[in-house]
Amino acid sequence: MGEIKVSPDYNWFRSTVPLKKIIVDDDDSKIWSLYDAGPRNIRCPLIFLPPVSGTADVFFRQILALTGWGYRVIALQYPVYWDHLEFCDGFRKLLDHLQLDKVHLFGASLGGFLAQKFAEYTHKSPRVHSLILCNSFSDTSIFNQTWTANSFWLMPSFMLKKIVLGNFSSGPVDPVMADAIDFMVDRVFDQSALSTEAKEEMYKLYPNARRAHLKTGGNFPYLCRSAEVNLYVQIHLLQFHGTKYAAIDPSMVSAEELEVQKGNLSISQEEQ
Repeated sequence: MGEIKVSPDYNWFRSTVPLKKIIVDDDDSKIWSLYDAGPRNIRCPLIFLPPVSGTADVFFRQILALTGWGYRVIALQYPVYWDHLEFCDGFRKLLDHLQLDKVHLFGASLGGFLAQKFAEYTHKSPRVHSLILCNSFSDTSIFNQTWTANSFWLMPSFMLKKIVLGNFSSGPVDPVMADAIDFMVDRVFDQSALSTEAKEEMYKLYPNARRAHLKTGGNFPYLCRSAEVNLYVQIHLLQFHGTKYAAIDPSMVSAEELEVQKGNLSISQEEQ
């Protein structure tokens, strides 16, 4: 338990990438927290949106790896907004503040839902150049809670953690996945896996989208299967290399390196 929080990679991340806080709304209590790493000359970076009440540091493995390859990566932690239109307006102001015209978005769970809503919100003057959705959904009604949801705000944190942990498999779990669950529950109280119906609905909405399926990885593949997730992100962003929407420093582009990593991934998946 807690292996990720004390890992050398996480400690290195916290010591080298500063957490910035930005206010873009009239309400000073609405504070955006973010990690912005990689070359600042990139004007169309990859932005990670976390799940539920997630913190930006859940994507620390993507930040460390992708910036090492020359990408500009921003991981966000959003303030409290009470509807998606309010969020979209705040996010638009944040992009204006950062002087970013268009961005690539990676959204996990609720982050993916908000990414879709922002793309829809800005469709007349597009601000989203591409979307990567991870365990996401298009309709929040799939999370309708029972009567106990009304009392969540009264419960101490240990009871909330117990409720969330009860949604995960009680059988044998890969140690790396177990660490990821512990890390996420300790930080964000994320939802359990999506239903088959929710996934099918996403497939219908995006029939031409590329799908990346991991044999294992659970709800938080960006933590427990980060190498595979990072590679799929690279493959997605490869199509924008050489354009003004590239998220990578041109001097760092190496197609040969990507091919080698693809080969290594195929080998690792065959061994599992």
